[in-house]
Amino acid sequence: MRLSRARAGTPTAAERVCSILAAAHSMTVVSDGLHTELRRLDGTGAMGHFHLCAPCRRDGGQAAGRVPVRLELTDIAPTSVRDRLRARVTVAGLLAAPYRPDSGKGTCMEFGQAVLEDAEGRTYVTLEALEAAEPDPVATSEAGMLTHLVDHHAELVPLLLRLVRPLPAAGVRRVLPVRLDRYGLTLRLEYAHGHRDVRLPFTTPLTRVDQAGPRIHALAAAARRFSHSGHLLT
Repeated sequence: MRLSRARAGTPTAAERVCSILAAAHSMTVVSDGLHTELRRLDGTGAMGHFHLCAPCRRDGGQAAGRVPVRLELTDIAPTSVRDRLRARVTVAGLLAAPYRPDSGKGTCMEFGQAVLEDAEGRTYVTLEALEAAEPDPVATSEAGMLTHLVDHHAELVPLLLRLVRPLPAAGVRRVLPVRLDRYGLTLRLEYAHGHRDVRLPFTTPLTRVDQAGPRIHALAAAARRFSHSGHLLT
C-alpha cells in the first residue's frame, strides 16, 4: 500500500484527488447494486453532490443500517494525446440511507477510503490529507487553457522542447501539453513506439489561475534563449 506523500514540484496525491473531484464533469455512483452515471455536474464537481464526513464509531464496529457507496471518477487529458487516461479516483464509504440520484440536496457520505490510480501505481489518501489539501488553482480551467494553447499558440509547444533536460531522444513524432497544475506544465513526447512525459516547472507555484498564462509565456521566453542542434521532430 502506498500512502499519499509530497514530492518537490509536483501535486501530492491528496491535491490531485481534490482537483479531480472539483473539476469532474461526470462520475459513476455505485451503491446497493446499482450503477448511476452522473453527468454535467454543473460546475459543482463531485463534492457538490457528496459531502465527506469522518467515520462514525459504532459498538462492535458494525455498520448496521448503513449503505455502502463508491464514487468512481476518471481524469482524462483534454488534448488529443495517446492514452488520454491520466488517473482514476475511487472514493468509498457509507450512506445513512439508500442513494437517491434525484435528491436536490448533497448526500452525506461517511468516508471509508480514497484511492488514486495512475501511471505510478495505486496511492491511498486519508480523510485528514484530503481535508488539509485544496484543489489546484487551475483545476477547473486546465482543459480550456491547454486546448487554447494547442489551438491558438501551437508554435509555442515544440519551442518548449528546448527546456527539456535531459535532451529528448531523436525521433519525436509529436509533442502536446498533457497536464497543467500550480507547479508547472507537463508535455507528452510521442515516438513511433511509446511516449514520454516531461515536466517544465514554474519558478514558483501558482496561487491564482490568472498567473498561468504569464508563466507559460515565461517558459517560452526562456526556451527562446536556448538553441538545439539538429531536428527533434521528425
